[in-house]
Amino acid sequence: MIFADRREAGRRLAGALRHLRHRDPVVLALVRGGLPVAFEVAEALAAPLDIVLVRKIGAPWQPELAVGAIVDGDRPEIVTNPDVMRMVGASQDYVEDEARRQLAEIERRRALYLQGRERVVVKGRTAIVVDDGVATGATTRAALHAVRRQGPARLVLAVPVAPADTLEALSGDTDETVCLDTPVPFGSVGAYYTDFRQVSDDEVVGYLDRARGEGPG
Repeated sequence: MIFADRREAGRRLAGALRHLRHRDPVVLALVRGGLPVAFEVAEALAAPLDIVLVRKIGAPWQPELAVGAIVDGDRPEIVTNPDVMRMVGASQDYVEDEARRQLAEIERRRALYLQGRERVVVKGRTAIVVDDGVATGATTRAALHAVRRQGPARLVLAVPVAPADTLEALSGDTDETVCLDTPVPFGSVGAYYTDFRQVSDDEVVGYLDRARGEGPG
């Protein structure tokens, strides 16, 4: 399955999530790439939209390969992938040092994106965590752990595309998983989009403004 862009993927994903419309949903996007997808889901479900700030911890000399991730919160959480750490020779000290650097970027983004706005309440609601796709699952697992700590009644992972084995590995972290396509073999997430350009900071702010009725429709 090939998606034209993230927003088209979001519209398709929303169709598979209709059963949650009356379950008091809140939609939580992994930024930046997950936000255009999540925006469409939130619109379709008439649900509030918020973000999860998570940063990948890349392997030494291979930053696109995730050895772990760190996610924003009252207690920032580091989730690691021990198999990848062993494969690339990344030590725990390396992961912790890199996590501190990524946390600084999370703080920058928090100030820029949220601009003092109150966060959406997750406790007791159906929390739908949305991204544009999943590859290794490190950033996704970190996000799910952070959202689970907020006490949702139900935790759902919703993505347009992901490898089946990664979703299986994440199944213990969710109450439900919705994915439109699990191609075999699996390439990079971007391979399943015609337009997979980077989402800018300005676009993130624009989506959040529109979701709150503060920007142009």
